[in-house]
Amino acid sequence: MANISTLSLQDKVAVVYGGAGSLGAGVAKAYVEAGARGFLAGRTEATLKKAAAETGAEYDVLDARDEEAVEAHAASVVERAGRIDISLNLVSRGDLHGVPLTEISVEDYTRPVVQGITCQFITARAAARRMTAQGSGVILSLDSGSANGSPMMGGTAAADGAIDALIRQLAQELGPAGVRVCGIWTAGVTDTLTPEKLTAGGAPAMDEAAVQGIRAHLDSLRMTKRSPRIADIAALATFLASDAGVALTGTWVNATAGMFPS
Repeated sequence: MANISTLSLQDKVAVVYGGAGSLGAGVAKAYVEAGARGFLAGRTEATLKKAAAETGAEYDVLDARDEEAVEAHAASVVERAGRIDISLNLVSRGDLHGVPLTEISVEDYTRPVVQGITCQFITARAAARRMTAQGSGVILSLDSGSANGSPMMGGTAAADGAIDALIRQLAQELGPAGVRVCGIWTAGVTDTLTPEKLTAGGAPAMDEAAVQGIRAHLDSLRMTKRSPRIADIAALATFLASDAGVALTGTWVNATAGMFPS
């Protein structure tokens, strides 16, 4: 059984794509506190700079859907830090929810599938190339687990299913080189939900009371009647990236607090 010291990420180098978001920043902060040198990557410098100041990580402006830019960035991280030990992709995909499949447009349905799998593949491949050369590393992903069945989620289920399969295939191919590949299923992380986030993209205005109602509804859907928090997912991501998770690869961890069994 692993002891608590194996949760250390001392001297590890972690890259978090989509690191300016609340969940990305939360995970990056946990990584840095566990001893890792963190690099946040994202498209907007203002939010990256703020997240870096809050987490103690470094940041780079980068479009994770740009194949050449991701490869150049990975090479730059290795040049600056010597290696890449952890790669986590939390980049948003442009998912559209609440529209029946009979009414949703082809573009809105396929966008998260194409953007999601393309971005995940590009970043995972860049990390895998460095990790296989050094003989170790952990590649992590996160989605909602909607491939297990989730109505009114548009293209999210298909996008999640594609990423689920990518993680399992990567684990099979990279395992002999000492690289582990895992995913986290989670949805409705309640302290990421704000009026600003929920009304982005032209949705109707929403006050804090309405947001609290959504959070309470999400709690009611769980087996535990408590939704995951940023700190919960950050702790799990730290465990998976650490030596304590050495026996885990090719799998997805259900961190939905029992939104569905698996």
